[in-house]
Amino acid sequence: MAKPSIFLDFSLLKNNPSFRAIFCARMLSVFALGMLAVGVPVQIQAMTGSTLQVGVAVMLDGVGMFIGLLLGGVLADRYDRRKLILFARGTCGIGFVLLSLNAFSLAPSLLALYFLAFWDGFFGALGMTALMAVIPLIVGREHLAEAGALSMLTVRLGAILSPAIGGMIIVAAGVGWAFAVAAIGTLATLIPLVRLPAMKPEQQEPEHPLRALASGIQFVCQHKVVGAVVLVGLLLSMVGAVRILFPALALTLHADASALGLMYSAVPLGAMIGAFTSGWVRQLARPGRVLIGCALLAFACIASLGFYSHLLPALLALVCYGYSNAIASLLQFMLTQHHTPDALLGRVNSLGTAQDVTGDSLGALGLGALARVLAPLSSVLWFGGLAAGLLVLLALAARGLRTARLGDQPDASRPATADA
Repeated sequence: MAKPSIFLDFSLLKNNPSFRAIFCARMLSVFALGMLAVGVPVQIQAMTGSTLQVGVAVMLDGVGMFIGLLLGGVLADRYDRRKLILFARGTCGIGFVLLSLNAFSLAPSLLALYFLAFWDGFFGALGMTALMAVIPLIVGREHLAEAGALSMLTVRLGAILSPAIGGMIIVAAGVGWAFAVAAIGTLATLIPLVRLPAMKPEQQEPEHPLRALASGIQFVCQHKVVGAVVLVGLLLSMVGAVRILFPALALTLHADASALGLMYSAVPLGAMIGAFTSGWVRQLARPGRVLIGCALLAFACIASLGFYSHLLPALLALVCYGYSNAIASLLQFMLTQHHTPDALLGRVNSLGTAQDVTGDSLGALGLGALARVLAPLSSVLWFGGLAAGLLVLLALAARGLRTARLGDQPDASRPATADA
């Protein structure tokens, strides 16, 4: 038996061809979507000079993602997940090809940009939901910690590098080539994915899509572990919106633009450290308690920003926040995947991801309202403190989360209200 280590275990990439295919496909997908996030606003700004028009495109991309997540969850629990992944990735690639052709045309169409932003957001989310649903089937629930950490590493690297790469391509060759590279990367994901085995979900009675979605929501609301994990995730995603206060906090700390950049970089730096040193997570006896502790530490780090008058301690607090948030996210993934029956994996994963998007928007709205009546330091102090207080109340009420283990397999035949 290998000696336990705190560092990330890469053996799944070496020993599991199917997971390696998923990993490579997701990496390419994250980079392609990062280029979409840069390319569409740049092109619309150049065409119209209107920030409002840019906002409409970003909104359509977000709406497409939200709908794609919810529909993708229902489809992933009904049809062969391999075919769904291939269809979604191929269709998303076609969208990037059309974006590239539109950018290279003599008179690019603004309406086409709007439509294709929604298109790629929708099909990108559709494929991502199916990819997440197959991970427990491919690696086994005993390897969820390693798979989750590697997946998290993929997303973090993509979030850091893909906008920078997209920006460099746009500067060097134009936005059309950025979309072309994204199209090549997206369609290239079909090469490793086509080798995946058929992965049909457990047979279920036919349901109307809305009723099937309602069944997933009912499971999340009634399951004592999964429901609590989703609520913790909602708090974490809401607090993540604190980044909108970074410019105001930088002014309060008498920091310049380069220091502001460091504030934005500190969080992903902490998250990367968390991903690389997450080997200890798979050995936990009570992962639910550690999830609560990591979330509480994350909220305390954010609240502590209200006490600092210098940049350095604020940066250290943000790195610590990024680390604790990353470990909490990994534990969310492990607990959700482990305690969800195969027949519901698609819907529960889609609801969890949709909750992230919704929580971030709600957090930004609430923090923006708070900042209208309080100074930036007071706003962040109250925001983090309120989240910590809500978490404590949730932890006291959620005995199922505090006692949750990863030793038993979920049983689809058990009632949704059973405490796993």
